[in-house]
Amino acid sequence: MSAEIQPFRIAIPQDDLDDLRARLAATRWPRRLPGAEWSRGVPVAHLKALAEYWRDGYDWRAHEAELNAFPQFATVIDGEQVHFLHVRSPEPDALPLIMTHSWPNSIAEFTDVIGPLTDPRAHGGDPRRAFHVVAPSLPGFGFSPFPEPADDRPWSAARVAVAWAELMARLGYGRYGAHGNDAGALVSPQLALAAPEHVVGVHLTGGLGMPTGDPAELEGLDDGERAEVAFLAEMLNGAGGSGYAPYLARRPQTLSYGLLDSPVAQLAYLVERFTEFDGWPDDGGAPAEPIDRDRLLTNASLYWLTATAGSSSWTYYDGAAGMPVDQAAVPTGVSHGGSAVFRRLAERGNDIVHWADNTAGSHMIAMSDPGPLAADIAEFFGKLR
Repeated sequence: MSAEIQPFRIAIPQDDLDDLRARLAATRWPRRLPGAEWSRGVPVAHLKALAEYWRDGYDWRAHEAELNAFPQFATVIDGEQVHFLHVRSPEPDALPLIMTHSWPNSIAEFTDVIGPLTDPRAHGGDPRRAFHVVAPSLPGFGFSPFPEPADDRPWSAARVAVAWAELMARLGYGRYGAHGNDAGALVSPQLALAAPEHVVGVHLTGGLGMPTGDPAELEGLDDGERAEVAFLAEMLNGAGGSGYAPYLARRPQTLSYGLLDSPVAQLAYLVERFTEFDGWPDDGGAPAEPIDRDRLLTNASLYWLTATAGSSSWTYYDGAAGMPVDQAAVPTGVSHGGSAVFRRLAERGNDIVHWADNTAGSHMIAMSDPGPLAADIAEFFGKLR
């Protein structure tokens, strides 16, 4: 494949689906550890029920067809295949928007926001705020697999941003917006830095103004604001959380063997990442189920069927994980930014023109709260048109 853009269609061989079901049926299940449920990780009974549904109830072909309803393409950029959705709006003045998905997620993250963004007229929205959506699979994720042997050059967020600028140029878009969540929130500001003459604005779900623990961040804040920042700094940088990030940043290859050999190991990993938003309940009770079960399993299936659970960990190993870089080259909008104190911190290095303190049921906001997210994206870019 050359620099040309080729049509792409998902077509998973039936043998791969049969193998997945056989592996799910042959799972070796661990004993339940003592202690409150969820306090030591995903409970055995919860995962068993989900795995049984994945094996006998979930219909991959239906969701494959749902994804194939979106126009898909592939091209080679910087030596890697880049797969992407390209859904044009029926509105003639729609703004091109490149949307970068999360980790550990995929282009399936945007299934429920593409319609409201590309055709707001059909979804009760303002047709003057329509978008042509381009949603690439990050390198090493899904249908953008790394070649074998892998290119040893790091895929930093900045390198991805340069690739995205090239992709938009190949599509003929000279003026466009950028949106991102999680890993996508790292790439999108880098895209503004790489192509400020083309990017009209960057919309993020969050990450700007987040404390690092530097005492200088507390300067000029009152006691209540200091306490708020200190609390979040401890949550982000202290002993909380499940501890996966340091391991991925150091030994992703070791973890990849289990994720690529056991679909249940892959599923458990995703369940924990998708439900861990406000932290595990202190009493060990189950966290809320913010994402539709089939949406979760579509994502798990994409990781399993493309064998990209290991290669997707470059976001940590290559230093691309963390918080978005500051940039004032183009305006920024944030949908889930937290209280005003975090906006004040973000404004030290960014041109913030839109800030909302929205909440969501999961860190995978496009999956748990697609309607409010699409509305916030439209509101932000409506200020820039």
